[in-house]
Amino acid sequence: MSEPLRVALVAEGPTDRIVIEAAISGILGERPFILKQLQPEESLPFGALGGGWGGVYHWCLQAATRAGGALRDDPLFVTFDLLILHLDADVAWSRYADAGIIDAANDLPCGQACPPPSHTTDPLRVVLLRWAGEVDPPPKTVICTPSMSTEAWVLTALYPRDRVVISGTVECYRTPSFQLQAKPMNGRLVTGGRKLIEVYRRRAIEITRAWPQVRASCSEADRFSCDFEALLQPV
Repeated sequence: MSEPLRVALVAEGPTDRIVIEAAISGILGERPFILKQLQPEESLPFGALGGGWGGVYHWCLQAATRAGGALRDDPLFVTFDLLILHLDADVAWSRYADAGIIDAANDLPCGQACPPPSHTTDPLRVVLLRWAGEVDPPPKTVICTPSMSTEAWVLTALYPRDRVVISGTVECYRTPSFQLQAKPMNGRLVTGGRKLIEVYRRRAIEITRAWPQVRASCSEADRFSCDFEALLQPV
């Protein structure tokens, strides 16, 4: 049996990790893998750098500094086969001040009209890479920018008959969590604006099984999958 693929993840929060891990399972099938969340740190509720996109920002800056200015030289790539950097596309409408950050580049907000989602995710990826001291994705690195959030992928996987999913505009819908909050109590993932981590974990296998459907409906899910698959052969 082959050695498990070692994947590191930098993400906004714990539910994003669950969704991305389910997606990886859908991509790899029977191939084993180990996912380690570097940000937020798994041992701390919100990580030493905080949660959300501000935490991703600080992690990228620290990693680039530790590596001498560019993420690609970070020693973490000795330990891991792949690194995933995640930002939800709705971050593109944020300002650095929203996360208590002062950044001279001032390249947020960068959101554009949707569709297509790529008009927003493309410039957001440029912003994310700049945080990491990069222009292009480093080797062994996959960028993950769900539009508008990972909840769009969850909604598509678990509720394919939802009106927003059927309309074909799920990636341009700013608040897919509102749709999840309106679902039947049994299996509901969001209640009172709060994401229920245990329900996400319980339903992750459903997301994995529905991943081909999510790829077909969400361009950013397919983009993430294709980029991930492209890095598997060298590994």
